[in-house]
Amino acid sequence: MIETARLRLRPWREEDRPALAAMNADPQVMRHFPATLTRAESDAFLDGMTLRIARDGYGFWAVERREAPGVIGLCGLVRILWPAIPWADPADPPVEIGWRFMAAHQRQGYAGEAARAALAHGFGPLGLKEIVAFTVPANERSWGLMERLGMRADGRFQHPRLAEGHPLREHLLYRLNAPPRPPG
Repeated sequence: MIETARLRLRPWREEDRPALAAMNADPQVMRHFPATLTRAESDAFLDGMTLRIARDGYGFWAVERREAPGVIGLCGLVRILWPAIPWADPADPPVEIGWRFMAAHQRQGYAGEAARAALAHGFGPLGLKEIVAFTVPANERSWGLMERLGMRADGRFQHPRLAEGHPLREHLLYRLNAPPRPPG
């Protein structure tokens, strides 16, 4: 579990399924994704996130406010296990940071607060050397946050999981290297 001034990033619980399903079915939340998710797809997504956290020790965690428990979004780090980025080494796949928040909890600084905590965890206890992020060019709020987090733009790529000609196929890539460690 990771805590910030206002938030808690934690593993998923069985009782989180309805809130996650509602978020994943919201067209406003999912407007920069290929589609909203059905309840079954959302449950499978939660199961996958739970498996990643158990396997890797990190993943997309449930995010809740410390003073009012209950899922308001997700944020975290995942190893990209599909060929996303041309320069990526399949033997050492890149780690992506990502976030998604319910519409009622957007524009309140929660994504930035959670993302800073996830980056600190990635570069601190996990010892990652680099973390990447990507989104579609139209998602200005997301790539704007990437820039505010100190990530640098590193070109564009065609998302291999979307068909050629799909309106969301083109993605912006951002990268952030671990800060230098103090000597000694």
